[in-house]
Amino acid sequence: MSLPTPFGRLLTAMVTPFKDDLTIDWAGVEKLASHLQSTGHDGIVVNGTTGEAPTTSDEEKLEIIKVVKRATGGKVKVVAGAGNNETSHSIEQAEMAAQAGADGLLVVTPYYNKPPQAGIEAHFRAMADATDVPVMMYDIPGRTGVPIEPDTICRLAEHKNIVALKDAKGDVASTSWVIKRSGIPVYSGDDILNLPLLSVGAVGFVSVCGHTVGARLREMLDSWFSGNSSRALAIHQELLPVYTGTFRTQGAILTKAALKLMGLPGGKVRLPLVDATEAQISQLREDLKQGGVKLN
Repeated sequence: MSLPTPFGRLLTAMVTPFKDDLTIDWAGVEKLASHLQSTGHDGIVVNGTTGEAPTTSDEEKLEIIKVVKRATGGKVKVVAGAGNNETSHSIEQAEMAAQAGADGLLVVTPYYNKPPQAGIEAHFRAMADATDVPVMMYDIPGRTGVPIEPDTICRLAEHKNIVALKDAKGDVASTSWVIKRSGIPVYSGDDILNLPLLSVGAVGFVSVCGHTVGARLREMLDSWFSGNSSRALAIHQELLPVYTGTFRTQGAILTKAALKLMGLPGGKVRLPLVDATEAQISQLREDLKQGGVKLN
């Protein structure tokens, strides 16, 4: 079974670097996008959860797309988060992202209000109809409160603009059936399940740990798709401390702390997130070292 890779294989959901005064560090955005490009990424996701999208304005979101596009010179796909829990504003975000040059839209299940599956399906169809930009659905029930059920995914996969699924459901059995039934290209949205999802037919990753170990995730993908599953497994096992360490608390918090340890821009987080404590940073340092990450 050979599925298309509409956004390549390796993408990372990029943090949004903030200065001490919590304004966006635009030079940091450029530097971080260039870092991801240089470590083997096919795409960069902006304005997602890891990018602290709930705390950035529409104007900031548009400028982030433009800056990342400019910094990477069109050599990687820029996929923009464009979903929230209210459909009409989500459509406005999608239209603005399209005008700013986004190559794809990452659309999360509406959260907090717990819509039924009929509402979820109608939301995704409205988003996919709003522009000609291809859509990656994002299924993460641990955050949204509701899953996109397999039957719903299969129906939505028939829409011409819905071209992929970011899967952070944590249910490999369900995802196996979705891939078999719909043929939709699935991207792992949970780093520790990257290799297990490849084994059931996923085409790539939308990572968080790609900030710190992007080159090794690239090697894992290349090894797997060239038939070297033993090397892919070895990399998976080597990276377990990084996967676990990055999510001991909220992922953006520790990713920004990790970037600082590596001498890369990350900066502060905006409330309601809070910066990592000294104890958390000390544990993170050990986790990264165990995973083979070179630190300053």
